[in-house]
Amino acid sequence: MNEEFAGIDIGSRTTKLVVVDAAGAVQRRRQADTGFEPMATAEKLLAGTSCARVMATGYGRNLFEIAFAGRTVTEIKAHARGALAFFPGTRTVLDIGGQDSKVIAIGDNGRVHRFEMNDRCAAGTGKFMEVMARTLGYAIEEFGDEALHADSDIAISSMCTVFAESEVTSLIAKGRERREIALGLHSSVVRRVAAMVGRVATAGDIVFTGGVAKNLCMRALLAQLLGRRILLPAEPQLAGALGAALLALESEKYQ
Repeated sequence: MNEEFAGIDIGSRTTKLVVVDAAGAVQRRRQADTGFEPMATAEKLLAGTSCARVMATGYGRNLFEIAFAGRTVTEIKAHARGALAFFPGTRTVLDIGGQDSKVIAIGDNGRVHRFEMNDRCAAGTGKFMEVMARTLGYAIEEFGDEALHADSDIAISSMCTVFAESEVTSLIAKGRERREIALGLHSSVVRRVAAMVGRVATAGDIVFTGGVAKNLCMRALLAQLLGRRILLPAEPQLAGALGAALLALESEKYQ
């Protein structure tokens, strides 16, 4: 019998499922908007999946543990393991999700050495980027590309979502170029994130995970500011779910 193992990352914006076989090879992947009933979303993604073990991570992992009597792992460990699967030898992981951002340093033994997490302020998160894109009239998918086409950036003084939105609205009313405002917003986020990276891991390549990693402008500005190579997984938003699935497999092997 070919046993399978699942990792489910219940994020604030989306829920991701990855199923691996006993050799750690990905067999299936699914994702859906988390919505207002995260456990119903999790149940829907797991429907038809028969696994030897399911490991949950993300902000909804504790609800999952209660509702499904499942095992859980922190986002830090899950993203570290997922990044190592994409890029063996990874030493630094930057994950920007819907409601938080985190930087993880991984030691020579493949374990988390240290980390820093911002989960008390929306600044530098996917939610912040979505609000700013909407305020400027951009789809989130085009936000980064449009910013990269700016001739220069406009400094944004506030990183609080409410105040930044008000500041952007004011700049639009003054007739300022949308792309320049967008680049200014990206630059503000990158400076904040880069400061976290500098406090946690000062050298080497950075594996960028989470949905915001798809933003080309974010990657370009980070590489420029830090002077380090930014590595992008094929599906950066699945890193946490993949890491959880592999940890489910490994916990079965070594229990």
